[in-house]
Amino acid sequence: MISKNSVMVFIEQDDGHIADVSLELICRGRELADRLNVTLSAVVPAQRSQEIVARCIAHGCDEVHVAEDARLKHYRTLPFARVVSAAIRKAQPQIVLFGATVVGRDLAPRIASELKAGLTADCTDLQIGNHTEAGGAKEYKDLLYQIRPAFGGNIIATIVCPETRPQMATVREGVMKMTPADPKRQGKVLPIEAALRDEDFVLEILHRERKDKSVNLKAANIVVSGGAGVGSKESFKLLFDFAHMVGGVVGASRSAVDSGFIGKDHQVGQTGTTVRPKLYFACGISGAVQHRAGMQESAKIVAINTDKDAPIFGIAHYGIVGDLNRVIPMLMKAYKSK
Repeated sequence: MISKNSVMVFIEQDDGHIADVSLELICRGRELADRLNVTLSAVVPAQRSQEIVARCIAHGCDEVHVAEDARLKHYRTLPFARVVSAAIRKAQPQIVLFGATVVGRDLAPRIASELKAGLTADCTDLQIGNHTEAGGAKEYKDLLYQIRPAFGGNIIATIVCPETRPQMATVREGVMKMTPADPKRQGKVLPIEAALRDEDFVLEILHRERKDKSVNLKAANIVVSGGAGVGSKESFKLLFDFAHMVGGVVGASRSAVDSGFIGKDHQVGQTGTTVRPKLYFACGISGAVQHRAGMQESAKIVAINTDKDAPIFGIAHYGIVGDLNRVIPMLMKAYKSK
């Protein structure tokens, strides 16, 4: 029997702090639930849940399934898998969404295996649609279209799970828009009955040390990115000077990172960070589909490249054909003069 109960989002949290991707998924989950005319729920394993629950409801959840336990302060695979599986078995959602983070990529496959459900990894879009088998033998309605790059990003694949439930997907961080919260929204809080056992905590956390990224690409309003066309690590200094002048941060394509020009924390694209700044400069970036997947939702894109046929010009709002080592100093001079 195909469940029609709800859309469910796993809420990734650490010491009470919700991951941005979980809030992004609530906002997209709200759209999917409205399209299907079902409720939107969240599942929260945590040490303390009150503030987390309030934020989930404010962003769009109708129900929040909660397991409170001091041992759930930090993520550990076995207890979190037990809690989430119990919530899914009780609620019988037709869709379950996870962030494509280190936690989500560890947890979601275990849940899918436990429930014998399908799972699509690293989705960049989610839609609702219908599917008809070849020859029209059978038609499925209101399926989750799980959309993701495939074959190295050269094609976009749409994957469906017509027979098994729940339909499960991990979704890349930053690809879904986070809508404003409504603190007046009301929702239900439902306890999760999951009997946690001592053997679920065989992994003991002795010490945790967090290292923040050297650059916060997601929060930047202006991103100045460089590709292989920048030429060298030393030449990236020009991009850093330009970004500093305009109040932006420096990004990079994978080819620039692989060439050792700049660290991976700066990488934008399918295997890096997805960004949506107000202004994106693509300097010496050809515009491979893998890079475009991580920045094409930018409000304004300015491309600088010596190759007038570079694919990046196909999505740029403004294009400058020229050597970035000449063009950027001219832009900086113009900016100073204003």
